[in-house]
Amino acid sequence: MTSNATAPNSETVGTAIRYLERLACRVSGNGYCVRLWDGTLWGTAERPRFTIVLKNPGALRELLLSPSELSLGEAYIYDDFDIEGDIEAAFEFAEGLLAEPLPLSAQLKLRALAAVPSRFTAKRGAAELAGSAHSRERDRAAISYHYDLSNDFYALFLDRSMTYSCAYFRSPDDDLDTAQQQKLDHICRKLRLNPGERLLDIGCGWGGLLIYAAKNYGVYAHGITLSASQVQLARRRIHEAGVADRCQVELCDYRDVPQSEPFDKLVSVGMFEHVGESLLPEYFQQAWRLLRPRGLFLNHGIAASATYRRRGPSFVEKYVFPDGELVPLLTTVRAAESCGFEVIDVENLRLHYAMTLRHWVNRLEARADEARRLTDDVVYRTWRIYMAGSAHGFRRGRMGIYQLLLSKPEHGQTELPLTREDLYR
Repeated sequence: MTSNATAPNSETVGTAIRYLERLACRVSGNGYCVRLWDGTLWGTAERPRFTIVLKNPGALRELLLSPSELSLGEAYIYDDFDIEGDIEAAFEFAEGLLAEPLPLSAQLKLRALAAVPSRFTAKRGAAELAGSAHSRERDRAAISYHYDLSNDFYALFLDRSMTYSCAYFRSPDDDLDTAQQQKLDHICRKLRLNPGERLLDIGCGWGGLLIYAAKNYGVYAHGITLSASQVQLARRRIHEAGVADRCQVELCDYRDVPQSEPFDKLVSVGMFEHVGESLLPEYFQQAWRLLRPRGLFLNHGIAASATYRRRGPSFVEKYVFPDGELVPLLTTVRAAESCGFEVIDVENLRLHYAMTLRHWVNRLEARADEARRLTDDVVYRTWRIYMAGSAHGFRRGRMGIYQLLLSKPEHGQTELPLTREDLYR
């Protein structure tokens, strides 16, 4: 690759070009370009999938000297560099940066480039949580850090039901609203919901599943969340949907749900990642106590690959989901079975989540100015890069998203049909 633009042949620009050429041998993909701080465009792709925009000489130092998921993420959200075009495709470029360090001689030469200027102060910095991990108080703070950001901000890129979890695509051409409605119905059918049953939604978000189950399956739905903003909006949406007599939402930790009257069915969608591996026994024990004999529990959560290992510190844990933990599916199954649950069905929706995230990124990018007005540029950039990176991770198989259907058997008996045919009629 060579420069295809006329630019001042300064020593700094020349140094940058030399290291970009060195970098081209390490990264995969040819459809990208790099634009330097002085306007010099480096690359040969006529229609690049994405363009890396370096805002200052120090940005190149940041990218090459000691790259990690955290350092690259911070350099992006604080505008040391930008990504124009397909941001998900840029993660192939990032993997080349992380693959192997530059030789010491090259690192010494790179240090001659000017350092990154001092970063501006953002409204929302990295998460700073106090107390013991996964204590009630710290979990509440972690959830508030992410979900209490702004209901209006989330509404910019989510579907009409405000479902902030993996959709279910029957066709790649399904729009997001259709795919999310299909997901809600898929869950209700798996749970074999019947009119009059009591459903508990652990981590109910903005109430989309509660409303759908009450309207379409006639259940009495109770939701809990640790986000005050979600409770406020969910209650309003329940009232507007005309199901206030069958739905309620409260600010409550799953560990504090009363056990006075068992529920017929339990569901947890997108909350499981916040539990923590050390508390999985307590989580499933509480679910067991809350569920009636022969009842069903659908646990929908992201799982880490048993073979993939991240290099370096986590950007997502620091700026997106503090205290979030992903465990392999085997760990989840073992914890559930140890509490007495029987595994009835396991479905991996990994590719569905990659598609969902692409929809979210595209919708957020289309409303970037509104997102910045509601929050700020750092928040917009944080969500753009975290969701694009997650899409890349699901597409590459580094994470899975599993719907685990569990039964609480009574003397070995359940209330399930012999096959799954009823789910697809």
